Amino acid sequence: MHNPAPATPLEPTKLSLSTKLAYGAGDLGTAITANVLAVFLLIFFTNVAGLEAGLAGSILLIGKVWDAFSDPVIGVLSDRTQSRWGRRHPWMIIGAIPFGIFFFLQWLVPHFSNEAAANHWGLFWYYVAIGLLFHTCYTAVNLPYTALTPELTQDYNERTSLNSFRFAFSIGGSIVSLLLAKFIFDQFKGDPVHQYLVLGAVCAVISVLPLYWCVFGTRKRVAETERQRQATHSADSLPYPEQLKIAFSNRPFLYVIGIYLCSWFAVQNTVAVIPYFVKNWMGMTDADFINVVIAVQVTGLIMLFVWSRVSEQVGKKAVYFMGMTLWIIAEVGLFFLKPGQVGLMYGLAILAGFGVSTAYLIPWSMIPDVIELDELQTGQRREGIFYGFMVLLQKVGLAVGLFLVGQILQQSGFIASVAGQPEPTQPASALWAIRLLIGPVPTIVLLLGLVLTYFYPITREVHAEILLKLKERQRNQAQSGG
Repeated sequence: MHNPAPATPLEPTKLSLSTKLAYGAGDLGTAITANVLAVFLLIFFTNVAGLEAGLAGSILLIGKVWDAFSDPVIGVLSDRTQSRWGRRHPWMIIGAIPFGIFFFLQWLVPHFSNEAAANHWGLFWYYVAIGLLFHTCYTAVNLPYTALTPELTQDYNERTSLNSFRFAFSIGGSIVSLLLAKFIFDQFKGDPVHQYLVLGAVCAVISVLPLYWCVFGTRKRVAETERQRQATHSADSLPYPEQLKIAFSNRPFLYVIGIYLCSWFAVQNTVAVIPYFVKNWMGMTDADFINVVIAVQVTGLIMLFVWSRVSEQVGKKAVYFMGMTLWIIAEVGLFFLKPGQVGLMYGLAILAGFGVSTAYLIPWSMIPDVIELDELQTGQRREGIFYGFMVLLQKVGLAVGLFLVGQILQQSGFIASVAGQPEPTQPASALWAIRLLIGPVPTIVLLLGLVLTYFYPITREVHAEILLKLKERQRNQAQSGG
């Protein structure tokens, strides 16, 4: 009869500030690239490369079909990796440079043919191919990184603190990317091709380096955990379909998936439509929409640490309810906003930032608790497969958000810009679609996320009971000689 492996013991010492900073830095590069893609890629495809809005959105959706296969597979492979660097770090070390290269290549506008239709389809398939390669590399570095969280600490509150460092770097990277965009766009006014080319090159370089900081800053703690895991855990021999079955029979995991997908879809939908809302509905400029996104991100950065402290007092679910309520108010307010109400627009952007920060912080703080419940039930630790689906959902939220924005804009009669020609005047149907996308659509999704959060079963007390049972199992196996 199979005896479940004992729980992974961790030293009770708290994580040092340097370890938390190094861990947080691991999300800086992927945050920069993800934010640049979320804010600029759709508008780059339509206004610089000259693709139709619907076709541009389809490029992102094709990439996510591939991710549905590659993300869980890389998660399982990272769980099974054996090296002196542990299970996660080798992926980050090897994948970092290709990750930067393929990000940069997405911002080229190659010429394939003098015939317009042939060149159009040449560009489409070029962006599909480069997108597939980039997202594979993104997964190879980001998924193992996210799976480090439960390997660094088992403390319920310290995990929320650790994730606050992670998302401080994440949101900080998003802000840096927007400030860089403002600066670069100012230097290359009237030349959108070079604006995006330079932005892609600079962001590619500064996205790679923090991954190595993370590896070397967390290597001692991870090595210690890995030694203990190898000494106490048997090899994971379950076939991949069986692992999927077990993961999706974990009811709290299904709730976390739903919560995260709702909140992250709302984030990406809002970010994707903000450029069109600010420029076409509010009648403002590229610099203005960047400022709006910065207002959201700066507020979210500040609130990460506030929400982390509040969570220690009232719990993760209560914090999520507070943040989402404020965010819903902001989304409704944006729908009713009139051109010229610039001050109110920035006020609503700041209010949205209160909620966006909880969308980053809370679901990722829940996942390690889910993993320990799975360990209690199965005797094995499979961080990779759980985080694999979380990273997949992160990219699905981005892709679906951009795809839907592109499709809805095209169906509403949105007129794409042509390089070198004046900005077209959009029809009333396109303006109405933009307002629906900024307000009612994310509001409905956020309300669904609140319902799922209400029923999420792992509280602080339940998690403490899970850890107690894991430790008891470990003691019993030690006494019986394993």
